[in-house]
Amino acid sequence: MKSQQKFTIFHRLLHWIMAFAMPVLFITGFLRMYWMNKNHIAGIIESKTSAIPKEQMTEIAKSIREPMWQWHEVFAHIMIFSLLARIIYMLVKGIRFPNPFKSNQPLKERLQGFTYVYFYLFVFISAVTGICIEKGFFPQWKEDIETVHKWGIYWFPIFILLHFVGVVIAELSNKKGIASKMIGGD
Repeated sequence: MKSQQKFTIFHRLLHWIMAFAMPVLFITGFLRMYWMNKNHIAGIIESKTSAIPKEQMTEIAKSIREPMWQWHEVFAHIMIFSLLARIIYMLVKGIRFPNPFKSNQPLKERLQGFTYVYFYLFVFISAVTGICIEKGFFPQWKEDIETVHKWGIYWFPIFILLHFVGVVIAELSNKKGIASKMIGGD
């Protein structure tokens, strides 16, 4: 009797789509907040010429970064649909991650469970706040929602670190080969 395949092609495809989308979201968000910030770009334009009125400089800055921001929005949609597909897939297949709040959970499974909780919470908050920003929901809390959404540039590197530590721990334990299974299947 053949055992149930855990890392199906669909499971791996969702993993790698999200693995590609998350850095794109991080990089475009980071660039928008810092190097491609409209005020920063407007300041550079202002330092080079006085022929353009100041209010037009901000509009020029927004136009410069607009293609980059379109990528952010496209990959945000990809991430949201991938996350929803992953949740549905896990529910249908009965895939569960270890409960980190279970009292007798071994440390390794507890850390694994916390990493999953962290991932789903981080992506859920980023997705909900991103949708609110895009659709203009809750305009009275716009600034607070944007602030929470921007926390993603801090959450993402922490998740990546936790994820890679988890992969290393798995490779050194009885789950050896998990990284190659995520690439080539099991």
